[in-house]
Amino acid sequence: MIDYIQKGGLLMWPILACSIISIGVFAERFFYLHRATIHVGEFLKGLSNLIRRRNFAEALHESAGTPGPVARVIHSAIIRHDAPRAELRDIVQEAGQLEVPKLERFLGVLATLAFLAPLLGLLGTVAGMIDAFGTIASSGGYATVSELSSGIYKSLLTTAAGLVVATPTFVAYSYLSSRVNTMQHDMERAGIEIVHMLTESRPISGIISFQRPEETAQSEARTDS
Repeated sequence: MIDYIQKGGLLMWPILACSIISIGVFAERFFYLHRATIHVGEFLKGLSNLIRRRNFAEALHESAGTPGPVARVIHSAIIRHDAPRAELRDIVQEAGQLEVPKLERFLGVLATLAFLAPLLGLLGTVAGMIDAFGTIASSGGYATVSELSSGIYKSLLTTAAGLVVATPTFVAYSYLSSRVNTMQHDMERAGIEIVHMLTESRPISGIISFQRPEETAQSEARTDS
């Protein structure tokens, strides 16, 4: 590998740096998303039993002890469980918006590297062809095949290296983007369901009377007498 880098010229080193950065970013994002992923259905099912019994302290403990953005969105709603429904919707929406930048962190770096690596390879190709034609010009148009092969070989090496780095980097970016989109969908689902759970679990305040005012006054008079 070192031999190919040396024969490819100086531009092989930036391409190699792109590959190292891509591997590091992908590994960090992959393990972060893996730790942050939970089974949303089972988690909400467990919380629904606690909320139905209005055991908000234990529900807060469960949501705080669960890692990931979905649990944090749910936690933000349970803290304000007595808030009106419209306010709860705003709370979970704001909490979800705060989690999105954390999920998309470094994805832009992968996208940039996926476009940069083939451009560096193309630049190496141009540099190799310049060397080849420079050799022809310096020899008066009578350069041998061995003299031309050095520049052409360099151009082919850099082009291949750029594509080898760019292709898996773009695949990694697409995969991580799909994971992020799935997690955003889970946050939206969890936010909608937790708002529904909290508002449906509230006890009915007061008793609705269907008596007319006259009947109410007569019943009160009979009670006084």
